Amino acid sequence: MSNILITGASTGIGSEVVKAMAAAGENCVFALARSAEKLRELAAVCSNSSVQSMVIPLVVDLLDFDYQDLKNRILQHTDRIDLLIHNAGFLVNKGFEETTPDEFDKTLDVNVKVPYFLTQALLPLLAPGAHVVMVSSMGGFQGSDKYAGLSAYSAAKGALSVLGESLAVELAPRGVAVNSVALGAVNTEMLQQAFPGYQAPVTSETMAKFIVWFGLNGHQVMNGKVIPVALSNP
Repeated sequence: MSNILITGASTGIGSEVVKAMAAAGENCVFALARSAEKLRELAAVCSNSSVQSMVIPLVVDLLDFDYQDLKNRILQHTDRIDLLIHNAGFLVNKGFEETTPDEFDKTLDVNVKVPYFLTQALLPLLAPGAHVVMVSSMGGFQGSDKYAGLSAYSAAKGALSVLGESLAVELAPRGVAVNSVALGAVNTEMLQQAFPGYQAPVTSETMAKFIVWFGLNGHQVMNGKVIPVALSNP
């Protein structure tokens, strides 16, 4: 059985990853988000599956940056995490001149600081062979098209990708691999926030299935890589 932890699990790609992991069978999936109601609904949907997987909803505000209680709750079920997916994200669609320091700080906190310190807190649970996946964006991929109003978000996702490259070096002696997937346009609420009315060619369900496959298999052939995963951008 693989023990999987994913942040930002209550909506969009995150919830679809949880469903796909549960459907794959023999997985214990820790689903993290702030919304208790949405996590309960997600767990109920997964429990109706004929496949016997365990979905454990964990209500947490990751911006507290005090993860000892979270780690204790995980330890009630297991002392090992095989796959850690940093999916939680935050986007401000606002012109460079109008973006406030608070908006910039929250963008960096959710997209970069949370993955940094959550990985640090859970490091004792990441056994050799574990895989950490950063869900980044084509907006933060060097050389990709950039768009007005998304400077803070693109900068944060670029930093996340570089963080993944750096942690791959830091964690290699432990046998832990770290890779990033730079996602192109996917039909989610966040995409509509960035590009209102735009219909992406990829559904959240389709992208979730790829992330599941990559999370469970990608580290067998690569480490410290940033992989563009896009049919379009946006």
